[in-house]
Amino acid sequence: MARLALHVQTPVAATLNAAKRWAPSLGIWGVSAGTGALLLLSVTPLVRREVLEKVPLLGSYYEDKTPASDKPF
Repeated sequence: MARLALHVQTPVAATLNAAKRWAPSLGIWGVSAGTGALLLLSVTPLVRREVLEKVPLLGSYYEDKTPASDKPF
């Protein structure tokens, strides 16, 4: 006959156990949500100027090279 052993787990240990289990999944979802938000907001001048131009390898792609005389505002 099999024995059943019950282990008492403290709240801190239970929280750490749950965090270890969910961290990779939440990290992947967070990175994908952030990437999607930047993709959708990349046409906004504030996001382009303050965030995307400061990315080391992609900054030159998002720089506005339009002459001031051709800008309507």
